[in-house]
Amino acid sequence: MAATVPHVRGQVEGDTAIRRPHRSTQRPRDDGPRVNDRIRAREVLVIDENGEKRGVMPVEEALALAEEAGLDLVEVAPNAEPPVCKILDYGKYKYEAQKRAAEARKKQKTIEVKEVKMRPTIDTHDYEVKMRNLRKFISKGDKVKVTIRFRGRELAHTELGRALMERVLDDAGDDVKVELRPKMEGRQMVMILAPDK
Repeated sequence: MAATVPHVRGQVEGDTAIRRPHRSTQRPRDDGPRVNDRIRAREVLVIDENGEKRGVMPVEEALALAEEAGLDLVEVAPNAEPPVCKILDYGKYKYEAQKRAAEARKKQKTIEVKEVKMRPTIDTHDYEVKMRNLRKFISKGDKVKVTIRFRGRELAHTELGRALMERVLDDAGDDVKVELRPKMEGRQMVMILAPDK
């Protein structure tokens, strides 16, 4: 009885050659500026580590200057004619760019849309609580979606909802503007309010 040899993936029976995994012909995506050997221009305008212009020179000469300083040659303005390259510590440059981007994200105010739900037959106390929340959201700079949900026979009396929306608008104050007038969406009436700034 002949011994069977287990089939190894990528190997043809009787053949000892193993296939290599397929390699993509695409280069990995590079988000940052070109650095050192990746700079494609023949001549560049060089700014040294002290911020002084060194003038236009061949890339090889600029790379030699950067290597002499123990730093990297970074292309900071690739669309300029000739491209502008700076001699600096690329790791530190990337770190500071990330810090600046994080700081900018922190300063951005994201406007949220909060929702206040009511019924057309809302009680006085419940209405006051909902209005207090609405004013709080508006004072924080958020938009507020006021929703009145109709159930059963209430759908035949949408004028009650419209009257309630007018009351909400009157009680909201002067620092509120209507972004979306009251309108029916299925079984509910919707209105969007925003801070008037």
